[in-house]
Amino acid sequence: EIHIKEPIEKEVNPRLLPGELLLCEASTVYKYMQEDGSNRGTYGKLVCTNFKISFLDDDSASDDNEPEFKNKIVGENDITLQCVDQIYGVYDEKKKLLTGQLRKYPERLIIYCKDLRVFNFCLRYTKEEEVKRIVSGIVHHSQTPKLLKRLFLFSYASAAPNNTDGRNQTVMFDTLEDWRDELERTKGNVKYKAVTTNEGYRVSEKLPLYFVVPICISEDSILEYEGRGIPIWCWSCHNGAALLKMSAFPKEQDDSTSQMQKAFLDGIYKTVSKPPYELLKVDDLSSSLPSLQDIQTAYTRFKQLFLIDNSTDFWATDVKWFSLLESTNWLEIIRRVLRKATEVVECLERQHTNVLLIEETATDLCCVISSLVQVMMDSYSRTKSGFQSLIQKEWVIGGHSFLDRCNHLHKSEKEEAPVFLLLLNCVWQLVQQYPPAFEFTETYLTVLSDSLYVPVFSTFFFNSQHQRDTSTSGESLKTQSGPFRFLTVWDWSVQFDPKAQAFLNNPFYAEKPKPDKSQRKTARFKHQRQLSLPLTPAKPSTKRGFFREETDHLIKNILGRRIGKFINSSDESPNNVREFYDSWHSKPVDYHGLLLPRIDGPEIKVWAQRYLRWIPEAQLHGGGTIAITAKILDLMEEVQSLQVKMDEEHSQAVSGDVQSVTTPRNSARLSSLFPFALLQRQSVKPALPTSTWKDLEDEDDLVRRDDEFLDLSGDM
Repeated sequence: EIHIKEPIEKEVNPRLLPGELLLCEASTVYKYMQEDGSNRGTYGKLVCTNFKISFLDDDSASDDNEPEFKNKIVGENDITLQCVDQIYGVYDEKKKLLTGQLRKYPERLIIYCKDLRVFNFCLRYTKEEEVKRIVSGIVHHSQTPKLLKRLFLFSYASAAPNNTDGRNQTVMFDTLEDWRDELERTKGNVKYKAVTTNEGYRVSEKLPLYFVVPICISEDSILEYEGRGIPIWCWSCHNGAALLKMSAFPKEQDDSTSQMQKAFLDGIYKTVSKPPYELLKVDDLSSSLPSLQDIQTAYTRFKQLFLIDNSTDFWATDVKWFSLLESTNWLEIIRRVLRKATEVVECLERQHTNVLLIEETATDLCCVISSLVQVMMDSYSRTKSGFQSLIQKEWVIGGHSFLDRCNHLHKSEKEEAPVFLLLLNCVWQLVQQYPPAFEFTETYLTVLSDSLYVPVFSTFFFNSQHQRDTSTSGESLKTQSGPFRFLTVWDWSVQFDPKAQAFLNNPFYAEKPKPDKSQRKTARFKHQRQLSLPLTPAKPSTKRGFFREETDHLIKNILGRRIGKFINSSDESPNNVREFYDSWHSKPVDYHGLLLPRIDGPEIKVWAQRYLRWIPEAQLHGGGTIAITAKILDLMEEVQSLQVKMDEEHSQAVSGDVQSVTTPRNSARLSSLFPFALLQRQSVKPALPTSTWKDLEDEDDLVRRDDEFLDLSGDM
C-alpha cells in the first residue's frame, strides 16, 4: 500500500541564491519518507541548479513549518552538488551505480550524501522526457569532473552583495601582523620570526605568503629547496618548547642529490639545536600514523553503517553493530591519532623538548596533530574564535588541499581522504569528555563538517593560499562594484540567524576567571595548574651546561643517519607517556589548563549527533544531550528568578524594570535528533533480535510469546 500526499496544485519555484541558475527540473516526482518501512511520501518537483539539487513540495511554499535551527543557505530538502556522494538508479528492484552517460533511465533514484542523508525519489509517475533531463542533469553536474572556475563559489561571489558581518573575531593569518601577534601571544617571538621571503610566492606556491621560522634560519636556506627541509613554527608552549613541522624531501632520488639534501638537513639541525633552542625530537608521521589511503578506506566502511534508507536495514545491522563498527577501524584510527597527540604533548610539557613533525607535504596529518596539540594545551584554542583562528592558521593558510581531499571537482579519487573530518572527530571526543572546557558545542562541530560541502564559502574550496589568490585576480572575475571577495565560513550570520546561532555556543562553558590586579603582582604563573609532573626524581633545569651536553649527543645522532632515523618520539619509552597520562588523569581537571583525552577501550565513541541524526530509529524520545540541557536550563531559570527576587528585596527595585526570563522548551517533546530534526514518529522495532525474528515463520508463535511476556509481567 502506498500512502501519498496529493500532488501540489500551485506552482512552487525554488529559492535561488545570487548567481544560481536553474538547469533542469521534473514534476510529479514522488519522494519517499525514511521514517518507516512503508512507502509513505509526498509528491513534488525535483530541480537541479548550478548549486544544488532540491525537492519542492507544497510545504516548501510556506514558512509555517520552518525548523528553529534553519540554515538560510541549504534547506531541509536541498543537496549541494558537492555534498552528493553516490547516486544509484533502481531498475526492476536492482540498484545500479549511476555515472557518466546513461543508456537506460531508472524508475527510482537514490542519492547518498556526504553529510549522511539519503534521498529516495520515485520517477514512475514522471514524464519520460523529464526523467531523462533530470537524471542525466543530476549525474552530470554532481559526478563528472569539472574546472575550478565552474564551481558555484565563483558565480555566487561575483553576484552576491558584499555586506558581510565585519565583527568576525577570527584571525585570518593572511597578513604579517597576524603572525607577529600570534608569536607575541605565545611568547615565541624570542626564538622565532615571521618572514616575508615568500612574498610573490617566489619560494613556493604551496607555502603561505607569510610564515614563521627559527630566528637562526637564513633566507637563502628557505630559498634553496623551495621551503623543504625548513622547520616551520606552529606554536610555542608556556615553557618555551615549540611545535614545528617540516616538508620532507622526496625519498626516491639519485645519490648525489640525496647527499646534498642530507648535508643541508644536518646544517639545519645543528643550527636549531644550539641555545637558546630546546632539545629537538623528530616524529615522521608517515611511519607512525596510518596512511591517507588507510584513513579513506576506514571512513568509507564506517559511513556505510549510517547510510540507511529503511528501517529493515537498520534493525538487520543492529544485532551485529559492534562487530561491524570494529571492522571499519575508524575508531581505532581516532584512538591512534589522539595517542600520538598525547605523546607530543608529553614531550612539550614534561620533557621541555621541541617537537618537529615531518610529512611529505606537512599539510595533512601534520595539520591534525598540531591542531590537536594546541586544543589540548592552549585554552584559547578551545574558544570559538580561537578554534576558528587555529583552523585558519594550520589548515586554510597552512595549505591543506581541501579541494583534492574532499574531491570537490571529482577529478581523482586517489587524492580523496577525510583528513579534516578526522580532526573534527578527534576534537569531538574532547568536547564530549570535557564539555565545560569548550566555548562551542558539538552542534558547532557538526555544522562545521556540513560546511565542507557548501560552495558559498571559500574556506574549504582551495588547495592553497596561492590558488585562492590567483583565482581572485583574473580580469573576468570583477563585479560591477569592483573586485569581488569570497565569503568566509566563520561569518555564521550567512547561514544562521541569531536564534539558531545560539545552538553553536556552549551555555555551560567555564570562562577563565580574570585575576585581580593585586594578585598579578604577587603571583606570576603561566598555568593555573603546573603539569610538568614530578614523575621521576627532580632534575636540574636545562641550563647551558646540561644543554650543550645534550646538543653534542644530538649532533652525533644526526650525522650519518637518514632523516627518519634521527630521534623519533615513538622511540621514547611508552611507559613514560603512560605514566604522564595516568598521573594527569588522577588529578582534578583544570578546564583552562592542559586537557588529555581518555583513549582507553570504550572511551572513544561514535560522534552520534553527526552520524545518527538522520536515522529516526536511533533517536531517544525526550532524551539525549538536548533533554539534559533543557533540565539544566530549568534549574538555571529557577536560580535566576530567585536571584531576581533577592535583588528586589535588597534594592527595592520596581518590578516593572525586571526582565522576564524566557521559558525553555519542553524537553519531553524533543528527541536526540534535535536540532537537526524535530520529533519523529518511532519506527516499529522488532520485539526480538533480528536474527531470531527471521527464524520465526509462524505468526501464532510470535503472538504466543507476546502473551507469555504479558503473563510474566502480570505475575510480577
